[in-house]
Amino acid sequence: MDGLILYEKLGPVARLTLNRPDALNAINLAMRDELWLLLQAVRDDPDVRAIVVSGAGERAFCAGADVKEFGTAPTLVDARRARRERDVWGLMASLPKPLVAAMHGWALGAGCELSLLCDLRIAAEHTLIGLPEVTLGYIPSAGGTQTLPRHVPRGLAMQMILSGEPVDAATALRTGLVHRVVPRSELDAEVEALAHRLALLPPTYVAAIKQAVNGGLDLPLPQALAREAELVGLAIVSAG
Repeated sequence: MDGLILYEKLGPVARLTLNRPDALNAINLAMRDELWLLLQAVRDDPDVRAIVVSGAGERAFCAGADVKEFGTAPTLVDARRARRERDVWGLMASLPKPLVAAMHGWALGAGCELSLLCDLRIAAEHTLIGLPEVTLGYIPSAGGTQTLPRHVPRGLAMQMILSGEPVDAATALRTGLVHRVVPRSELDAEVEALAHRLALLPPTYVAAIKQAVNGGLDLPLPQALAREAELVGLAIVSAG
């Protein structure tokens, strides 16, 4: 029986596919647990040099968290403990390997946030990307309030978060939310070609680049430059 996350290894590239197409690939607790385990597996597999995240079916990359499960934890404490013990989003953010999101259809809520934790995003034409949580009486809780303003202008981030309205692929490309827009029929090939190019890069330096960029964003420039120099030295020693 197919799992909630399909795993495929294409040489040095691992592909993780959200596999609930009838539910627009909405992320439920069971899918979240599978994603947690598979992300650790690809992190620890020395043969995996790049990771692709995609969604099954033709309607959605991921329409967000499964709202049918909201409030089903025995207590709020239990819900928070589960999120803390299986911090999927923190795990994604800490991965030393490059991640590429292959986006199509709806990419909403946790689906949008999941893509923002990837290093590169390629979207099919007609993709719609948004954070509708405010319209549900909620706020983005998979990092969206922090990651979105780090990828697009603050004004656009506030508009998307406060209105809950999605943006189309053309707007996402123009504002830097995605890196490339292609026809849906070309999405898989485009993403896999990019992932294989990334997999050819020296992993030690890829990891150092991710640490320097992601960690330096919240540091004053002098400290960020010092951290960059430190990472360069460590990478040279490790690669040598």
